[in-house]
Amino acid sequence: MAASYFFYDLETSGFNPRDQRIMQFAGQRTDMDLQPIGEPVNVLISLTAEIAPDPDAIMVTGITPQSTQADGITEAEFLTYFYQEVVQPDTCFLGYNTVRFDDEFMRFLHYRNFYDPYEWQWANGCSRWDLLDAVRMTRALRPEGIEWPFTPEGKPTNRLELLTKLNKIDHFAAHDALSDVHATIAVAKLLHSKQPKIFDFLYEHRGKKQVQDVVNAGQPFVYSTGRYPSEYQKTAVVEKIAEQPQGRGAYVYDLRCDPSEFLAMNPQQLIDRWRWNRDEDAPLRLPIKLMQYNHCPAVAPLGVMNEASWKRIQTDLETIKKHRKMLHGDPTFANRVLQAVELMDREQEKRFAKDADVDAQIYEGFLGNSDKQALRAVRVAPAAEIMNFADKLRDERLKQLLPRYKARNHPDSLNDDERREWEDFRRERLLGETSGRPQSRLATFFNRLQELANDVDTTPERRYLLEELQLYGQSIMPLSDDEDQS
Repeated sequence: MAASYFFYDLETSGFNPRDQRIMQFAGQRTDMDLQPIGEPVNVLISLTAEIAPDPDAIMVTGITPQSTQADGITEAEFLTYFYQEVVQPDTCFLGYNTVRFDDEFMRFLHYRNFYDPYEWQWANGCSRWDLLDAVRMTRALRPEGIEWPFTPEGKPTNRLELLTKLNKIDHFAAHDALSDVHATIAVAKLLHSKQPKIFDFLYEHRGKKQVQDVVNAGQPFVYSTGRYPSEYQKTAVVEKIAEQPQGRGAYVYDLRCDPSEFLAMNPQQLIDRWRWNRDEDAPLRLPIKLMQYNHCPAVAPLGVMNEASWKRIQTDLETIKKHRKMLHGDPTFANRVLQAVELMDREQEKRFAKDADVDAQIYEGFLGNSDKQALRAVRVAPAAEIMNFADKLRDERLKQLLPRYKARNHPDSLNDDERREWEDFRRERLLGETSGRPQSRLATFFNRLQELANDVDTTPERRYLLEELQLYGQSIMPLSDDEDQS
């Protein structure tokens, strides 16, 4: 198959990929001219009974757990379909904010179901990209030909549903995954037709090596990211301060900001100014950000700037040169920044111990090559033989995941002991309380339902969703120990 894009979008049961799940997957393949290839993909994935969804997420999507259980397929069934029909050589997977949100949910989905979490986006010439940062950079540098939305308060915004509405793009059901996919393709066509040079440049520089070429050229460069304020069009001219110690990215300084006071600070003082402080009279936050090479950051050489671009991001070349010279005048600054990073990492390790839930341990290490063959065997094994692989897996995480994998994807195959183990897990997950969680997941779920139900402006549609969620919460209530043993 020739090179292609695969635009995709998810609707999920919440916002945290460690605790929540994909409920809808939709996508459409296009050729490199953004013309559709084949039929769209639109699949519901059944929510399993240990998940208490975030009611606010359901209010947005309108997808109830019951609808996924009635019309959806299991996670394992979905991934079989995904690899048969979607993952093709030389596919670029992309969407609107997919790198920070959808890709993370997909990685956790793979991990839970005995697939490598990453290969689908790099093996056989595959790659990933994100249209959101391309939109941000286009707005900052070459906005001509496109209508750009603002919030009611007059701040620039790049929300997909507002961008499509203003540019008369059909987006009939925002927050429906397939509708969002079609809208994203239309926005891509808009960018490509109005500003093809930026579109093509950012596509060609989405990979780690191409990003590093721009970052390590020894010159300031343009960088667009959601971390920069909207009044600056989410864009800054930055300077690389230091390489991230593990080589996964670079710490970059926003040259719009005078570095004088920061150059005089020790590592602890830098940490204090790096932390978020939302007080109105808070001093300027340390304008350094970690830019990760594998997150497809939108970067470009300084030569793309023109007079109008400088005005939009509210700085100028003389300011950039002045602040850069000041940074270069203190060769110890980069070391103090890295010392601050090391201290923050130690503090975070103390504060956040290793997650006790194996479902959330995806980033505790890569899956070893010794387990790759066993992963494939588990996926194709009959349900009755899945637990036979417990002694063949070397990674302790996979051993703990195995009974959950069977229960989630083959619940009717559980024997009495396995069913008791699954119910114990559900009881602990839904009703257990931990030091980091002041109340159980189900208690939080029902309390939020009550808060939403008390809203006097609740529409009939929202009230229907609340009633469905109430019924769902009651249906997944774990049995007591006595009931389970009776």
